[in-house]
Amino acid sequence: MSKLLNKLYFLYLTALFIIFFISCEKDDYFPKPEGQVRLEYPMPKYILFKKDDCPYQFQYSDLARVIDKQKNCWYNFTYPTMKATLYLTYSNVNNGNLNSLLKETQRLVYEHTIKANSIKAKTFSYPEKKIFGNLYRLGGETASNIQFYVTDSVKHFLSGTLYFKVQPRPDSLQPAVEYIERDIIKMIETTTWK
Repeated sequence: MSKLLNKLYFLYLTALFIIFFISCEKDDYFPKPEGQVRLEYPMPKYILFKKDDCPYQFQYSDLARVIDKQKNCWYNFTYPTMKATLYLTYSNVNNGNLNSLLKETQRLVYEHTIKANSIKAKTFSYPEKKIFGNLYRLGGETASNIQFYVTDSVKHFLSGTLYFKVQPRPDSLQPAVEYIERDIIKMIETTTWK
């Protein structure tokens, strides 16, 4: 009986010894890449933006908060959960200044070429509503991710610039930029002039 116990004890120790050395083998360690938070935003409900003293109106997302800049129908649309602000400015078109307004908007877009690795333009043209404009999507580590303008080419010029209050990291900002871009396109498509 003691021989049998000795054999079992020996087998037990041998198994423990093998398991110990197998478990202690050094595997190559590879650090995991930093993960990004998956951002999902609710479907927006659109609200009519209409001010009696401003010659334009459009629909905007209920996630945005409107801040009156009290200057010639200028407004900021903040997205608190995304730390983003869309700065909206309005100018009257008069005495042939449309060309200078367009050039200024394009200058503001293309001065980002220092950091932008791409600039994609989308043109909007709705002659029946007198809506003409461009939306510029800037790729890379730029301060502004989207800029746009809308005009009737005769009296009104509305422009906007999107900024985030975080360090520009294109990969992590992309869901928020795409979400707000859809809102901006909705603004452009629903703009009407008074």
